[in-house]
Amino acid sequence: MVLSSDPSGSLLLSRKSKTIAFAQLKMSRVTKIKHVLKEQEADEFDVPKENQSIVRIVASRGNNLHEVESAAEGDEERFLVSMPVKFRKNVWIKRGDFVLVEPIEEGNKVKAEICRILTAEHIKLFEKEGVWPKRFTRKRELEDDLDADGLVRNTNRKFAEEGGDSSDDDDDDSSEEED
Repeated sequence: MVLSSDPSGSLLLSRKSKTIAFAQLKMSRVTKIKHVLKEQEADEFDVPKENQSIVRIVASRGNNLHEVESAAEGDEERFLVSMPVKFRKNVWIKRGDFVLVEPIEEGNKVKAEICRILTAEHIKLFEKEGVWPKRFTRKRELEDDLDADGLVRNTNRKFAEEGGDSSDDDDDDSSEEED
């Protein structure tokens, strides 16, 4: 008995001049997740091909569709991209993430399909290679994020001047003295 596969991915079982073709093997959900995650973690740091482009996720529109913005400098083009079946329920992306997409011809609204979700390592490599879009580079510098003490500024709170707080306290004290 010999087990082989044909180019379409179907398995063939040959046994003494009888060949039985099976449909593609269905793997369990856990096995599928394992393979998809392993593929994502693989060290495939190939630069984008000519037909691929880097885009940023703007919003999720449901039904595995995501609104993205392109890296074109002149116009801020926004369009929908679809998530392939192999990523659905296995990999999650959020607003602000970067993905690599390939254009599709079928639809008017959905113009591309996600082919890779980019990680921080991909971004660093693409910046070194010079293929990272200038529009998506980090505009903040380290000096802007640090306060006078050299600590990272808390963006959840409003920045208050030190001199402004003492003048408010003086006004409160003077009003209490008059009463």
